[in-house]
Amino acid sequence: MKNILIVDDELQMLELISLYLSPLGYHCKKISSAIDALLYLESNRVDLVLLDLMMPEMDGWTVCQEIKKLWDTPIIMLTARTDKQDIVKGLNIGADDYISKPFDGNELVARIEAVLRRRKRNIEKLFFEGLILDQDSFELQYQEKEITLTPKEFALMSLFLQNHNKVFTRDHLIHSIWGHGVTTEDRTIDSHIRNLRDKLRKSGFPAEDYLLTVWGVGYKWIGKENN
Repeated sequence: MKNILIVDDELQMLELISLYLSPLGYHCKKISSAIDALLYLESNRVDLVLLDLMMPEMDGWTVCQEIKKLWDTPIIMLTARTDKQDIVKGLNIGADDYISKPFDGNELVARIEAVLRRRKRNIEKLFFEGLILDQDSFELQYQEKEITLTPKEFALMSLFLQNHNKVFTRDHLIHSIWGHGVTTEDRTIDSHIRNLRDKLRKSGFPAEDYLLTVWGVGYKWIGKENN
């Protein structure tokens, strides 16, 4: 099930979009506050954000920029404005698509599915300094040699390679990899990171240069900035 975060200060619009999407198997999280939406993203996995452009406490452009600083989550802007400069501005700061209000429900669904398809194609294989992570076959290779990972190690590696230079707290990693409601300890994360580093080193990859500990906080992968 795909998780859709809907951010709009109009409660009626939140309900309307949820009515369109929920019967199609999407799990909709409805939030009317831009700040609350950013807080929600800190500890929850979201596949796509539907983001209203005009909101009172923080406009959609600013929210989009804040999201893209930390996550690579696809964003579709919802706007009652049809000025092309506004639309271009949204696309230039990282929005993946836009749809004008009032919109047809079928068009909204089609745009969501198109963005998710593009997203899936883009992340099926991740490449980094000789590493190839294939999310379709669940394989990791370094210089054409396979590195055998457990499912949790693979999920960690995938998360790091999709989020260069982002610091992940241990709590964030627990929620992202183990899921909500699962009770585990910080040392479990530390153990998995230690094993992942060891496997990378044994393959010849210099893990200590890229998978870094941020003392007192968590971990991050040093690399190229996200686009």
